[in-house]
Amino acid sequence: MEKRTLGNTGIEVTTICLGTMTWGQQNTEAEAHEQLDYAIDKRGINFIDTAEIYPIPPEPEKQGRTEAYIGTWINKRGKRDNLVIASKVSGRTQAGNIMHRDASAGLTRDSIRAAIEGSLTRLQTNYLDLYQVHVPDRRLNNFGVRAYDSDFGTDGAAIEETLAALDELVKEGKVRAIGVSNESPWGMSEYLRIAREKGYTRIASIQNQYSLLNRTYELGHSEFSFRENISLLAYSPLSMGVLSGKYLGGARPEGARHVLFKRNEDRYNPPRAQAAVEKYVSLAKEYEIDPSTFAIAFTVSRPFVTSSIIGATTMAQLAVDIDGGEVRFTEEMKQAVTAVYNEHPDPVA
Repeated sequence: MEKRTLGNTGIEVTTICLGTMTWGQQNTEAEAHEQLDYAIDKRGINFIDTAEIYPIPPEPEKQGRTEAYIGTWINKRGKRDNLVIASKVSGRTQAGNIMHRDASAGLTRDSIRAAIEGSLTRLQTNYLDLYQVHVPDRRLNNFGVRAYDSDFGTDGAAIEETLAALDELVKEGKVRAIGVSNESPWGMSEYLRIAREKGYTRIASIQNQYSLLNRTYELGHSEFSFRENISLLAYSPLSMGVLSGKYLGGARPEGARHVLFKRNEDRYNPPRAQAAVEKYVSLAKEYEIDPSTFAIAFTVSRPFVTSSIIGATTMAQLAVDIDGGEVRFTEEMKQAVTAVYNEHPDPVA
């Protein structure tokens, strides 16, 4: 499995990152451990991504369970130093749609310090390789919203306070690198500006949605990747399983995520996306590649993507997804994808 450098940190991560948000909701602890054993020991992945609010969809009584499952696996394995483990701290604006350990807390220093201690305890480790802000502590047009409205309500903690708190964690050795997630170009620039002016740790990465169905990262964010060496960790490279083709024709496979949970189907699998999905699935089959493998291989081929975050509920899905990091995406494939994209640009937001 190829490795790439995370921003300017010198940390080497595999081009496939093992996502974990189903563990504790759709997957048991034993199944989570089986996925970890296979991905790490048999397929060479070294990068694991989680969050304090996982599993998703979040429920108060399950919050933190995903990190705990990883922690028991690390303890059982007895080896930590060859892994790159990333987690995320929630913000105040996640309260409501996404559960938060304290609905009144934002990305303040006190909140971040409480969050990191909880994550380290559950993960049974004394440091994280990458600590990310899960969502900005202000409302903006993400999670399927395209139009920007200036009246988004009251902001939470200032970015300067958040970054100062993260910088403390780096200096204390609890965190090796920091990043953001679901962030805008303006937010990225603020983190970089404040780090430059105050001497704080720079963000190394951004974890945003990116797939064949949503390439909006290329419009305003990607220049930061090239000019500032900010790694994109692409999440939902299959648009929550949609690019596998399993929902085509109105299919509702038993146990599939959009069948079990309705909360994000309008965002990841809207009717307007079906024509594009059909063409990408057909294209993959022309090249005799599994559609999921093909879609993930596309994200890995992009020059601003450092790692593509996969997630699976079955071992068969996991194997196919990991294959996406080992397929060479040819120039011919890129041109074929471009033709479809020009006809169906970004049907998923």
